[in-house]
Amino acid sequence: MNILFVCTGNTCRSPMAEAVTKQMIPQANVQSAGIFAMDGGSANQHAETVLKEKNIHINHEAQPVTRDLLLWADLILTMTIQHREILSTQYLEVADKTFTLKEFVETGKDYSTQDITDPFGADVSTYRETLAELITNIEHLQRKMEEERDR
Repeated sequence: MNILFVCTGNTCRSPMAEAVTKQMIPQANVQSAGIFAMDGGSANQHAETVLKEKNIHINHEAQPVTRDLLLWADLILTMTIQHREILSTQYLEVADKTFTLKEFVETGKDYSTQDITDPFGADVSTYRETLAELITNIEHLQRKMEEERDR
């Protein structure tokens, strides 16, 4: 399965989600991108720090969302409702495979809680909290994929 994580700048949340998923679900092909990403940028230093604390490897270069990336993906998981709405509106052909991460794993049933916390500009403790939120939701993703595979 090809999974694409999408956030705003592809330097914090989506690269962390990509790194966690690559470790937890190694059979998946995983990439990340940003709606407003600058091609070739590195991951945020705090994001790299908190991943390293959990022994999660990251080797990241930011990339913008492209039609080719969206078509490559079997599943597009966004960090916010707004990201999902932007993609679903601009790329109608991928709307049926685009969800917020929390929506897809069914942990954000309340509309107001479907966003992954954006740590950009915050201190390293906020990045730890965001990483913990991502890990919890990716654990749910892993279980959901295992259940689908066993059917």
